[in-house]
Amino acid sequence: MSALRVAWAVAAKDLRLAGRTRDALLATTFYVALVLLVQGFALGAPDGRSAGATANLAAGAVWTALTLASAVAAGRAFAAESEAGALEQLLLYPAAPAAIYLGKLLGVLLPLLLIAGVTLPTGLLLFGALGAGQALPWPALLATLLLGIFGLSAATTFYASLTVNLRAREALLPALAFPLLVPLVIATVRITSVLLTGGWTDEALSWAGFLLAFDLGTVVLAAWLFGYAVEG
Repeated sequence: MSALRVAWAVAAKDLRLAGRTRDALLATTFYVALVLLVQGFALGAPDGRSAGATANLAAGAVWTALTLASAVAAGRAFAAESEAGALEQLLLYPAAPAAIYLGKLLGVLLPLLLIAGVTLPTGLLLFGALGAGQALPWPALLATLLLGIFGLSAATTFYASLTVNLRAREALLPALAFPLLVPLVIATVRITSVLLTGGWTDEALSWAGFLLAFDLGTVVLAAWLFGYAVEG
């Protein structure tokens, strides 16, 4: 079986399990909603803020929520399989570890994209960046969302595989992943903020190029090291 078929088979299995149980999807959705609401109440009404400040706050809140949600989603994807004793059987399958990693990545990525598609407009509306009379560049915002979620999923999927057999995996996963995700979060926040205030600019394009390079580097390294991570 080719690597792509293996990856899709693993992803399809994870997606069927997620659709049947819905625990990971519900937990991630609840987590995102809670983070947005807490930040919204803490920062108060947007009255009196400049357009730039509103854009910065909205972008920061949305990507903070999605970064935390990615760790929850990836952790649940591996924990459910480990608790059922299916992870060891999956790793015994005669397939390249990189193909299994790509399948697990897709299984985390697709539900997270659905959540992100709701989180973005909800966060922008909650923080006053939506409905202020200006037309937003939705295609560019959605492209940024796709790049950002892909990078978050690639990194958290790898670190979830690294910590799945550890006793304190829920604490170790964000502790290991988040420091390395700081450049990605900065890039996504800056691109989103610039798009909300001025559309595509040279700054946004520069950050987008960095984000694309970060995503590619992360997925290549994670696919290469995945076999060592799960065996360790």
